[in-house]
Amino acid sequence: MKITVFGGGGFIGSTIVDRLLLDGHDITVFERPRVARYRNFTESESVRWVTGDLLSKTDVESVVKGAEVVVHLVSTTLPKSSNDDPIYDVQTNLVASLQMIEAMTTHQVGRIVFISSGGTVYGRPCYTPIDESHPTDPEVSYGITKLAIEKYLLMYGKLRNIKPVILRVANPYGERQRVETAQGAVGVFISKVLTGQPIDIWGDGSVQRDFLHVSDVADAFAKAVTYTGTESVFNISSGVGTSLNELVQLIGDAYGAVPSVAYTSGRQFDVPVSILSNKRAQKELNWTPQVSIEEGISRTLKWMRAELEKPGK
Repeated sequence: MKITVFGGGGFIGSTIVDRLLLDGHDITVFERPRVARYRNFTESESVRWVTGDLLSKTDVESVVKGAEVVVHLVSTTLPKSSNDDPIYDVQTNLVASLQMIEAMTTHQVGRIVFISSGGTVYGRPCYTPIDESHPTDPEVSYGITKLAIEKYLLMYGKLRNIKPVILRVANPYGERQRVETAQGAVGVFISKVLTGQPIDIWGDGSVQRDFLHVSDVADAFAKAVTYTGTESVFNISSGVGTSLNELVQLIGDAYGAVPSVAYTSGRQFDVPVSILSNKRAQKELNWTPQVSIEEGISRTLKWMRAELEKPGK
């Protein structure tokens, strides 16, 4: 299958690309000009690496043409900073996504798999675990924009014969996580431990999140690109809540020492508990997470230690 992956060079995207290559797909990766290939691909792997501007109609159409599936992983903002400039969030994410979908319509590409945010689109939970029928009331621009893209995808699905598969991913972590952009508690906490710094926690550490190893995320996308059922929206999650205090303890156990923690005042936008039900994905996609948080933390710590030990780090 010919698949174009927008954002295939990042933490999540590279893992998804590697997983799709295992299934023998023909992959075109579309990335920003400054994003280099994350590894050397073998002669047996069918990969075309293209750089360009997501806001350029010409650039986008050049990689959408001929594809059977589009995988949309691009986001220019982060949840914690998106409220600082919501106009930028809308312009670079929502408008760019609409242009991508229009290009799909022009070139008759019939399927798109979109990464949405299980951590922000629901807002404060009315109940847990949160299923896909839970009200959506996001409190940050990041979540509002993700939800708007979802709604447009569903609209195009009805009007233009495009099948959308929307994956609301919980809190992914794992190898290749970018610590410098504060991309996730697990990566940031492990980095602090490995560099001898205290872990900063907003609030008392009781906040619970649903952490999911990136390899399980990639498996879900591998299932989604071939999904032929009638559902469109799926939570992709572990289904288990882990508090920040528990996360610190798990990292300490893997590292072999008790981490130092600095507690500060809680942040208003932090939802106390966010645990997602993954029953629909289990039933419809035949997907179940395979990596326990203990194993995932051990693997991530090993990878980050090796990265820090590289010359020049």
